[in-house]
Amino acid sequence: MLHLPVLITDLGLILAAAGVTTLLFKKIKQPLVLGYILAGLLVGPHIKFIPTVTDNESVHIWAEIGVIFLLFSLGLEFSFKKLVKVGGSASITAIVEVVFMLITGFVAGKAMGWGAMDSIFLGGILSVSSTTIIIRAFEELGVKHKKFAGLVFGVLIVEDLVAILLLVLLSTLAVSRQFAGTEMFFSILKLCFFLILWFIGGIFLVPTFLKATRKLMNDETMLVVSIALCLLMVMLAVQVGFSPALGAFIMGSILAETTQAEKIEHLTKSVKDLFAAIFFVSVGMLIDPGILVDYAVPILIITLATITGKFLSSGLGALLSGQPLKTAVQTGLSLAQIGEFSFIIATLGLTLKVTSDFLYPIAVAVSAITTFTTPYLIKASEPFYLFLERTLPKKWVAGINRYSSSTAGITTLSDWKILLKAYTFNTIIHSVILIGIIFISSRYLHPFIAANILNGNKGVIISLFVSLIIMAPFLWALAIRRIERKAYSHLWLNKKYTRGPLISLEVLRIGLAIFAVGFLLFQFYNTWIAITIALALIVSGMTIFSRKLQRFYDTLENRFLYNLNAREIQNAQPEILPWDAHLSEITVAPESVLVGKSLIELAVREKYGVNIAMIERGKMMIPTPSRDERLYPNDKVMLIGTDDQLAAVKDLFESGNDNKENTFPKKDMTLQKVVINSNSPVLGQTIRNSGIREKTQGLVVGIERKGTRILNPDSNIVFENEDIVWVVGNTKKIPDLLKKTKNEDRPGEE
Repeated sequence: MLHLPVLITDLGLILAAAGVTTLLFKKIKQPLVLGYILAGLLVGPHIKFIPTVTDNESVHIWAEIGVIFLLFSLGLEFSFKKLVKVGGSASITAIVEVVFMLITGFVAGKAMGWGAMDSIFLGGILSVSSTTIIIRAFEELGVKHKKFAGLVFGVLIVEDLVAILLLVLLSTLAVSRQFAGTEMFFSILKLCFFLILWFIGGIFLVPTFLKATRKLMNDETMLVVSIALCLLMVMLAVQVGFSPALGAFIMGSILAETTQAEKIEHLTKSVKDLFAAIFFVSVGMLIDPGILVDYAVPILIITLATITGKFLSSGLGALLSGQPLKTAVQTGLSLAQIGEFSFIIATLGLTLKVTSDFLYPIAVAVSAITTFTTPYLIKASEPFYLFLERTLPKKWVAGINRYSSSTAGITTLSDWKILLKAYTFNTIIHSVILIGIIFISSRYLHPFIAANILNGNKGVIISLFVSLIIMAPFLWALAIRRIERKAYSHLWLNKKYTRGPLISLEVLRIGLAIFAVGFLLFQFYNTWIAITIALALIVSGMTIFSRKLQRFYDTLENRFLYNLNAREIQNAQPEILPWDAHLSEITVAPESVLVGKSLIELAVREKYGVNIAMIERGKMMIPTPSRDERLYPNDKVMLIGTDDQLAAVKDLFESGNDNKENTFPKKDMTLQKVVINSNSPVLGQTIRNSGIREKTQGLVVGIERKGTRILNPDSNIVFENEDIVWVVGNTKKIPDLLKKTKNEDRPGEE
């Protein structure tokens, strides 16, 4: 008789239970994550009336794979470029929230008589909101187009990175069993070092590899290569002392910068969904219903602390960052839950055996409750804002509005700030690269040469020679490369006060380069010999090969920047944000009542005050489409309007052709400002008769006239002298509108 391995029977049981519960949760319109947790509870060791998983060890291995793919998919959605662009508002909001919730969790744990480690891990569990739950709630409630949603997504991006940092810090804390400031500092330093090194190396190598093999890549090979890259980074992360989850997240964030990111995300989604389901089922298997009953009061306390604390901290952070009261309230209530990262942090404590058995099921219970409350809190955010506006003293509301307006201004940087920022960035990046090269040289290159080529002093010389050749362009960039020439020259001309500090900066740069070479040589020779050789090599090498090193470094830098910006260039969307209006992309559903109708028949501008800026149809872009253009299923339509206008028209597109060979690139769609004067060719003409649409592929989305703003103006409005006109259209053609004007500046581009 054939024997079926226990692993297969357990896997079948897990997926069968998950399938049934998720169908049920889909029917009652609840998050599938809760269905998976319920499935784990049913097939776990605490429920006896249905078959139970017998080989828990194998399930934990599957669950570990689930964490890896879950973090890989989060990395694909994360991207370090998004983090850089996320802006001060989201960063401030996220930092205030995380710090506040860490303290809240710790204080709540200690108040309930828990131990220090349980309280610290509780703070970590409560500090990170759930990306999955928020995205799902936004989609169901139809609020993704609203302004506060952009801030919430920015906060989630920052929180993802904070969660990774917490995993590293909590692991360090769990191993040392005490809060050692020095050890924590070096853990953070080590994490930052490897993040920078992996990101630079990954962005330089991975997109280049994918581009070189693009013609060989079909869906199958792309899936295999993507998973292989993920697991290779997992192995590398473990090798240097980090968790597998960190490696998966880093590779996901590297691939997120490539032009293949959307395709990789699509191909790996099924793999991620499968293993993530097993992970969440394993979460449910660890829940003891008896513990939930015994700890009902702590669960209630922590739930209230989560909702109240996250609302207050996120709202306060948003206000401090300059957001209006309405946005702050909506953001705070949207982030009032915990989710997948909280499970991973709770699992870490359990795996390292530093937290009590009750903490894990409590975290899951709080997550389940806050998952249910999230849609209702988001829905109630606007009425609650109106209540606060009526209730709060008028002076407070007026003060918040003044603060919000004042922080929206443009700030300028002095030459010193510009220069110091550039020098700091240059020093950190190249120092990390040089330390990485030295580390690889001493740990791997020299042992390989000694074992396979030459041993002894000759082997050392070969190792040093190869290492120095690799280091040379980065040493040149660290010590000699000219940075921010304009700011530098301005400062240099001020002989009395700035030349001394500038010379000191240059000496410091050269000193760091000498130290880097000396540090390499010190791996093989004594200190004074290393310093002497380093000084001689720096002076001679930089003098003789300066131009060649510059050309070679420029080639490397251009390749890196091209890889870094390739996806952004390919998928660039116009950033159209005049006043309270903003851009929203909506897909035309096949069943929409708009399918097949021309824009003149739809009359969305006249009925709803919304403009159609662009239609994306496959790879074809149709900017400022003509009135006769028709909508087809799955067209992506870029609409410009306020939150209320977009909300009113959204259902038409989602429920409810002059097919030109136009390959208009998205990056050419921008918002530009045109000032009408007495010489403007459109002065005295209506928008319709001005020819702006025909001549510039442009669309007038706003007019500012004598302090009054007219959003999406009627096409019969006549242009007047000194009107400030906002036009969305072709970057290259809109300036042609002013060719006949005199004494007027070129329009500014937003």
